[in-house]
Amino acid sequence: MELQIKVAQAVHLLNHDTQSCNRVAANQWLVQFQQSDAAWEVATSILTSDHHQQFASHYEVEFFAAQILKRKIQNEGCYLQSGAKDALLNSLLVAAKRFSSGPPQLLTQICLALSTLLLHAIERGKPIEKLFYSLQNLQSADNGNIAVLEMLTVLPEVVEDHISNCCKSLKHRYEYEQELLLHTPAVIEFLLQQSERMKDAGGQLPDTNRKILRCLLSWVRAGCFSEIPTTSLPSHPLLNFVFNALQVSSSFDLAIEVLVEFISRHESGMGSQFDTLEVIWKIYTVAVYCLQQDHLDGLPQALLCRIGFLKEVLLLPALSTGDEKVISGIASLMSEIGQAAPSLIVKASPEALVLVDALLSCVAFPGDDWEVADLTLQFWYRLFPLLLFLPTHVRSTLAGCILGLDISDGDRMSIRELFFPVYSALLDTLILRAQVDNSTLNDKGATLDLPDGLVQFRTNLVELLVDICQLLGSVVYIKQIFPGGRMSPDAHISWKEAEAKMFSLNVVAEVILREGPSFGFSDINTLITILSNSTEEPQGFMLLVYRTLADVVSSYSKWISANQTNARSLLLFLATGISKSFCSNACSCALRKLCEESIALMHDPSNLEILVWIGEKSEEKHFSPEDEEEVVGAITLVVGSVPNKELKNSLLVRLLSPSYEAIGKLIDDSLKHSIRQDPATYTQLINSARRGLYRMGTVFNHLATHISSGLALDDSILVLLGVFWPMLEKLFQSEAIEHASLSSAACRALSQAINSSGTSTLSYMLSAQNSTCSLQANLIVVVKRCQESEVLIPLIDIGGVLDYPSGTV
Repeated sequence: MELQIKVAQAVHLLNHDTQSCNRVAANQWLVQFQQSDAAWEVATSILTSDHHQQFASHYEVEFFAAQILKRKIQNEGCYLQSGAKDALLNSLLVAAKRFSSGPPQLLTQICLALSTLLLHAIERGKPIEKLFYSLQNLQSADNGNIAVLEMLTVLPEVVEDHISNCCKSLKHRYEYEQELLLHTPAVIEFLLQQSERMKDAGGQLPDTNRKILRCLLSWVRAGCFSEIPTTSLPSHPLLNFVFNALQVSSSFDLAIEVLVEFISRHESGMGSQFDTLEVIWKIYTVAVYCLQQDHLDGLPQALLCRIGFLKEVLLLPALSTGDEKVISGIASLMSEIGQAAPSLIVKASPEALVLVDALLSCVAFPGDDWEVADLTLQFWYRLFPLLLFLPTHVRSTLAGCILGLDISDGDRMSIRELFFPVYSALLDTLILRAQVDNSTLNDKGATLDLPDGLVQFRTNLVELLVDICQLLGSVVYIKQIFPGGRMSPDAHISWKEAEAKMFSLNVVAEVILREGPSFGFSDINTLITILSNSTEEPQGFMLLVYRTLADVVSSYSKWISANQTNARSLLLFLATGISKSFCSNACSCALRKLCEESIALMHDPSNLEILVWIGEKSEEKHFSPEDEEEVVGAITLVVGSVPNKELKNSLLVRLLSPSYEAIGKLIDDSLKHSIRQDPATYTQLINSARRGLYRMGTVFNHLATHISSGLALDDSILVLLGVFWPMLEKLFQSEAIEHASLSSAACRALSQAINSSGTSTLSYMLSAQNSTCSLQANLIVVVKRCQESEVLIPLIDIGGVLDYPSGTV
């Protein structure tokens, strides 16, 4: 009794004392106590006697005692003598009877301990059988059925854990699994009795209802219901009980979980023999379809017959009231039914068509997090292997020979024609559902955070849209996206709808490009024109519009370039997008691809002016190195190919003038003292000079592509070197070069300048110096800095100048 008091006091201190030192001390004492032999007797006494209830927090003490017994049985139960096991078993049965009416968490712990104890009695043979014998005595007590329900609920989980952790041989695993399966009829009979009691009580025991469902779910997960004859499933009383539970709010979620688990267990149980087939997923799905057609139609058919009930009684009222819990549950269940046996769906029975229509309604439901629509995607995707034509040799070898799949091309075409309008309607619904919510639409911030649900839904949607495009064909797909005539620039634009359509067009670009030109991009050009003429800076949701439209331009750049006669609007649109961090990457990539595909068009003076203007303005923005590379590289590609050398040189100088200015300020002797007195300004100048050097290096690198091997140095590079080399010399001799990032950028720029012009760089360097000695002195400084920055400088044929061997220094 004294030790019980100490345990109760320690538990109370651990859970309620405000002093952390007291809680730590109590925890340490309890850990030591539960490792002692005395813990067996004390914990058992706490659970079977009423003496401890005079103390505060008696429930916490009882719960702690149950946990102690469970842990000690797991760790030390195999060492208990036979008599001790029998005594402990009787005590736990007494505790289970005593707490059968609650608290539920305590009863669960007691049942876990009881199940674990019986499994440790393996030397006495058939532990599960002994447990069921003990349950007969427990069931006769007041509220004993509740305790039995809890025991049956935890038993499959405990058996699975025991098999995983303790059974090293296949023989022992098999024995446990078979022993558990042998008791399936008794469990079903007991659950049927409890469900009948619920019916007699008129559904007035919601907690008991959930307990029955939890127990049923546990045994379904154990796979113990797979042997029920499929012919008896449609009218099986337990299935009726679960469907009735769907109409009760408190048990709806558990009933859905039971049915979904029931389907998945049947499906995976029959399909496991094919796990070793190394085939792509869609063909594997066809294989599973054939297998299901012969063996698995029973369960899905039983559930498919109740689709009308699910739709009319549960789904439609929930859609009208916006009950997302019910809609989500029914969508999940219907999707699982369809996936379990797609052969039943493609037969297009009335029930199958009701299911398809119901799932279309679920896709269209405007939930806040897109979860409902997302739940249905796997169903639609699962049908495609049956609707799309597979290569003839694949059908004949894999599906035909291995599994006996025999669907003629004519039958397959009939199936496609039947489901063509279904997937046409699905496309419209998916585009509608892929739109942003009103909160995102009304966002006017400087950047945009898309809802996680929408991002995930669009990610999962990509493959499905690709399949729909393949099924409908690119012409039909595009006509559904742009159903009307040519869009007018003066028409009101629903940007929410337009952005979703651009998304759906972009993700299927590969399919559309493969099938050939099928539209003229007039609507896209109209959207671009409207945005390029806008005087408002894009904010919030409009940033997403710019990014998505830029993705379309990037994906279809070749076709767009071929249909463009005036690129002004497109360049202005991209220029605006490039200036915004949210969409700069997409717009930069689109600009690069556009310049690559339409160099001749970009040589128009007005287009060249816009391109250089983009380059000048982009210097003010703090782009990522990747975006800077895209923008400057695209502009240099176009400018470097301008036939007029004078114009080309002028444009290149303008493109790099902001970089020259940034470096010039840093090395200006007249400003040296003042800028060093202002750390913030000095750091800003260092960063601007570093970006400028990176830009110079990028320009040199891209100009190299226009210089043929063996020819004289290009005039453009000479012009740039005329500014670059003197500036670089001065920079390497300044204090600023001590900054590692600036030093690295300068060495990189020099390396790319040399790479772009080869030995001609030496010719220019010599011409710019008073003597070889002066050049040697300057180069030694440069090489030293570059070596410190770990940048390799290819000094070809100038080894004699530096007294180094020719090659890479």
